[in-house]
Amino acid sequence: MTSKKVPEWVPASGLQLRLIGIHFDAIRLRGVRGEAVLHHLATLTDGDPGPVVREIAGARWTYFLLEPGASQDFDWPPGAKYFGPAARDQYVGIPAAHGNTYPLSWRCGPPQEGDFVDAELLYGLVMAQLGPTHDCSGGAHQVAEARDEGRDVAFDLGRGCGP
Repeated sequence: MTSKKVPEWVPASGLQLRLIGIHFDAIRLRGVRGEAVLHHLATLTDGDPGPVVREIAGARWTYFLLEPGASQDFDWPPGAKYFGPAARDQYVGIPAAHGNTYPLSWRCGPPQEGDFVDAELLYGLVMAQLGPTHDCSGGAHQVAEARDEGRDVAFDLGRGCGP
């Protein structure tokens, strides 16, 4: 059995700031919105949504780490902060795989080399949660059906959507 390595951008201990756009892009959601999106993302990916960093204190931000450059292909709605290639340097705190990393932690375990959150799936879920439309004609319902390959998975992200 072979095991994957933790990416080199994950510190050996504690936490460190990492420059966005080099190793990953990030989408940041606040509080319960981030937790709701993560819950549905984990459900649609059989518990393996990719690297997600959670801030335990303060605003309780959730950072979804995407492949470098992947986040710029989407028009993220207000409430979802996009961190990607920019004119100014942007950094995100990254916790070590294990040990004391307060106030940051890996929400679904530390990442493995080459693992990232699926940008298209995340975008569909974020739009269902924060987007301007109040129906299920697109967004998360379509993503859920496509992702689950035929099994109708309907969920409510606080917008009154259902099967």
